Formats: sequence, structure tokens, C-alpha cells
Amino acid sequence: MLVRYWIAVLIAVTWLPVVAAQDLRAGRSAVKITPPKGMPMAGYYHVRLNEGVHDDLFSKALVLEVNGERAALVALDLVSAPRPLVEAARKQIQERSGLPPERIMISATHSHTGPEMGGRLRGVDPATEKLAKDYHGKLPGLIAESVARAIADLQPVRARVGVGQEDAVAFIRRFRMQDGTVGWNPGKLNPKIVHPMGSIDPAVPVVYFESPDRKPLLTYVNYANHLDTVGGIEFSADYPYTIGRMLADVRGPDMVTMFTIGTAGNINHIDVKNGEPQKGHSEAARIGTTLAGEVLRTFRHMKAVSPGPVRAKSRVIVLPKSHYDPADVAKAREVVSRYGKPGADPFYTQVHSFKVLDLEARGSEPLEAEVQVISLGQEIAWVGLPGEIFVEHGKAIKLASPFPVTIIAELANGSLGYVPDRRAYAEGAYEVISARVGPGAGEQLVAEAVKQLVDAYNGR
Repeated sequence: MLVRYWIAVLIAVTWLPVVAAQDLRAGRSAVKITPPKGMPMAGYYHVRLNEGVHDDLFSKALVLEVNGERAALVALDLVSAPRPLVEAARKQIQERSGLPPERIMISATHSHTGPEMGGRLRGVDPATEKLAKDYHGKLPGLIAESVARAIADLQPVRARVGVGQEDAVAFIRRFRMQDGTVGWNPGKLNPKIVHPMGSIDPAVPVVYFESPDRKPLLTYVNYANHLDTVGGIEFSADYPYTIGRMLADVRGPDMVTMFTIGTAGNINHIDVKNGEPQKGHSEAARIGTTLAGEVLRTFRHMKAVSPGPVRAKSRVIVLPKSHYDPADVAKAREVVSRYGKPGADPFYTQVHSFKVLDLEARGSEPLEAEVQVISLGQEIAWVGLPGEIFVEHGKAIKLASPFPVTIIAELANGSLGYVPDRRAYAEGAYEVISARVGPGAGEQLVAEAVKQLVDAYNGR
């Protein structure tokens, strides 16, 4: 009996370092990136100059580590994360920490009450343009600082994961109309609406990190819905601000809530069957409160995450471009020259003109897109896609993924604009008129994401 006892002890002692080596460590941070007053604001086809702050904007970072292998997830309270910004931030992060670019995912939440990120800085005076460019120049350093602070915060953690469901605050915004056309945001209680063109993704993936003594550290939340509920001329993170505030009320002020937007290219918060107004901070608070409630419900049935390798996959692929008529270039220049001025052209004319000039400026340059996967063991995978991705693509990726929980962050590592599914190109409307990518581009992103997910799951 004594011999068996010591054999058991020896086996246990021999095994302990192996278990310890698989322990998960994580670090988190939130660095303020609120621009100065007077900054041009993003989100619409007209000039808005900021006049204040409702709530601050942040670069939030989560760094995961197992066996010395690290990966960083960054969420920015911005309308987009342009490729030059991502490359500059990754460069600084690598210089400071040694973390390679393929292990850094930088995404934007798509807040329409954040700063303009460079696509439409026309229509402002030179001083305002300089203010914007100075801010853009500082952003990579602020993003790198958020990752550096998360690395400094690395500590043993326990992780839990769950997926909630919420279908009452997000809606398809493309509709079949009585005349056979497809309408985009056709208005509340419009009697000409026949039915929505598709269905939303109601999933609310939640990943929760706490210390071994149960101190709340970070809650990662993802949901597919546009962040365009506030409007106005004050900076705001939109409804994720309320999610974070309410979760902090429950879990404590030291817990960071990190939100990323799912594939919401054709989804917003407008319920066309309800005539009530849906704009402003009250609407953002309503949506944020609803989602925070679902996160809290999800906490009750989460599963513990078993420590496993932190893997990262990344590949740049070439996508087809949208076609345009070169004869439209001269007219497009005229239209864009009137942007932000009295007598500006109709909305769709502006949308088409900005696209034409963007594609013209690219010339023969290939339209490249980075697809990225970061995974934790065989339980959770994060997918980064660079654009406003139609929800059909996101659901296709999740359906084919071998991981029990697959989280997709759109507007990650660049911004291609809208990425409709193949069917939508024949239907037209805003997203198709705006799209820089051609038919089949979204399906290519799906195929590459699924390949990376399978490889990550199988340890390849």
C-alpha cells in the first residue's frame, strides 16, 4: 500500500509542471483615444465637426498567453481601422513587445460618433484638416500603448465562454418592396415593404476572464449590429458604452468590457414595424441595456475554457474589384468637389462618386484583404475580416467552423467597405452601390476563413 502511495505521489509531481505549463495568462487595458474638440466626425456623407464628448473613446486590448505564445486582440471605438493605421500600430507593437503582426488583430467597432478616419476629410478648412491628421498620426502610438499595458498586466486567469441570443434590437435593413425592387432603410411603417431580405445573427458570444481568486478582469462581447444609434456632434462609443457601464455596475469598475462588431454590413437597429423614433443616446442606452442583460444571463450558463495553445493564422488574398465606367470619373470629381458644401449632390450620387474615385486611384493595384484567425485551444476562435461584411457570410463561417465558439470581428486589419453576398449584387441598393469589391469577394473571404479555422483547430 505504501509503495502504491509513493508511486501515485511521484506520478502527480511529475505531471504537475505539464499542467502548469498549459496555464492561461491574460492581460487587459483601456487607453483613451478621444480626439480633440473640432475634429471632423465619421459616419455620414456630410461634414460634422465635433463640439464635445458624451463618453470617451478607447483602444481596448486583450493579450492571451499560453506556454509563452501570445496573441493580442484590440478593439477601437472608431468607425474603421484603415490598413495604414493597422500597419503602423503593428509595427510599433512589434518594436515594443516582439509580437509579430500575424498575432495582432486590430478591429474597429464602427461607431458613427467617432472621428473621421481619412476617407472624407474634404470640405473642411486647413486648420481642421491638420487637426485631423495630427490625431491620425498619434493613433498608432496609443494603440501600441494599449497592447503594452495589456502585456504588463499579464496574469494567471480562468476563462469561461458562452453564447447568448438576442433578436429584439437588430434588423435586416434591406427589404423587398412591392414594385419588386430592393429598398435600403425604406422608412418606418412603410406600406410598400413586403419582407426583409434575409435574417440576422442573434448570437451574443461572451468570453469572461477572472483571476484565480475570482476578481473580474475582462468581458469580451460580440454582436452583429451597426453602431449608428446616437447621431449628433458629441463623441460617443454608442451602445457599447452602456454595455460596459452596466457590466461594471455589476462586476466592478476594474473590469474592462471589450466590444467588437460582428458581420453587420446589412443589419441595423431600425425596427420598421414600429413607428417610434430610434435615434439618440436614449436609443443607444436601450440597446446597450438589452445586450448587457443578455450578457448577464449568459454568465449563468458559461462553460470553463480548458487551457490550450494560442494559435494565429493570417493570409492576404486578392479580391475582385467592383466595375465602374471610366467615363464617370470626371463627373465624380465634380460631385466630390461639392461635398460638404451647399448644393451637394444627392446621397446615392455621392456614394457612387466616392467609389469611382477610390477605384480610379487604385488603378491596376490589386485589392488585397487580410483574413486572420486567432484561437485558444480547440474551444474559441476569433476571425478578423476587413470590411462591412454581410451577415450571410458570417453565418456561413460559423456553420463551417470546427470550433464550438467562433467569434467574427468585422472591420479588422483594414477596411474594404461593404462586402455583400453574391445574391445582393443583382438586387442593388446602397451597400452594392458603395461596394469596392466585386461579386464573389465575400465568398472568397468565407473560404479563406474556414480554411484557417480548420488548420488552427487541427494544429496545422
